[in-house]
Amino acid sequence: MTDEQLERVANEVRKGVLVATHAAKSGHPGGSLSAADILTYLYFEEMNVDPADPNKADRDRFVLSKGHAAPGLYSTLAERGYFPKEDLETLRHIGSHLQGHPNMNDTPGVDMTTGSLGQGVSAAVGMALAAKHWGDSYRTYCLLGDGEIEEGQVWEAAMFAGNHALDNLVVIVDHNGLQIDGTIEEVNSAMPIADKFRAFKFHVIELADGNDMAQVRAAFEAAREVKGAPVAIVAETVKGKGVSFMENQVGWHGKAPNDEQFAEAMAELSKEA
Repeated sequence: MTDEQLERVANEVRKGVLVATHAAKSGHPGGSLSAADILTYLYFEEMNVDPADPNKADRDRFVLSKGHAAPGLYSTLAERGYFPKEDLETLRHIGSHLQGHPNMNDTPGVDMTTGSLGQGVSAAVGMALAAKHWGDSYRTYCLLGDGEIEEGQVWEAAMFAGNHALDNLVVIVDHNGLQIDGTIEEVNSAMPIADKFRAFKFHVIELADGNDMAQVRAAFEAAREVKGAPVAIVAETVKGKGVSFMENQVGWHGKAPNDEQFAEAMAELSKEA
């Protein structure tokens, strides 16, 4: 797909995030919107996946370590054809396969159950190690939040990945600068992020605009060329990207739009289509 086509898909993914969180009257739109371009590129361009066979053995794996951004993942999976887009309206409803955090036992296309912050990347490292051990060709991708990397377990996993030269692993940090309680600087800054990953023997790609599809493409293409080390893509993004009144507003980390806000946001995204 061209960058322009991918941008249109990402716009639809953003609409799905709003549909889901509005219907649930809860959820996490801010970090789902910031990651929409990266999720779109992964599922529509980068990864070897097949919605008709979600569990095929040689598929690339994806772990949403920041599991609260599930609306973004669900919307991407629906757009890719893993399940009907209408299912997004059942987010967090009793009996739905789309709960507040991803569940690999219930949702087609979800490779790892996540939600407890910091733990998903350990699972991703394990997947990458297993592929090396068994000689499998699949690659593993893991999306982390910049608030999430305040968790110590992230760096234990990073130490292992670097020491074992897991060059089939790509970790992406959605660096939007905001977490539930404020800015990362106010809460517990993990800066400088890139230097920390370098210290753990990662090849680091600093993505200046993780909401620009051409730059996203260039970053993942560069990651594929790296041998002998895991890759960390540190992506500068905008929390709430695509909806003007949500952008860079910490309050939209975990709050659903009401009817009026939903209509306004969908109108904005419809102009972008």
